Amino acid sequence: MKVIDKIALVLVIIGAINWGLIGFFKFNLVDTIFGTMSVISRIIYALVGISGLWAIKLLFDKD
Repeated sequence: MKVIDKIALVLVIIGAINWGLIGFFKFNLVDTIFGTMSVISRIIYALVGISGLWAIKLLFDKD
């Protein structure tokens, strides 16, 4: 697994944990740490979204 694949996987896991916290407890960890829709929060959301798209590739890798 390439380094970029591992980074993407970690970001997808972070996003999944955050969505789980929102779903179960109505608690947004990213907003709590970095502020509601701050620049940093938006960057994190964008990186998680891009990582999710990158992770689609991992489904079809034969490695």
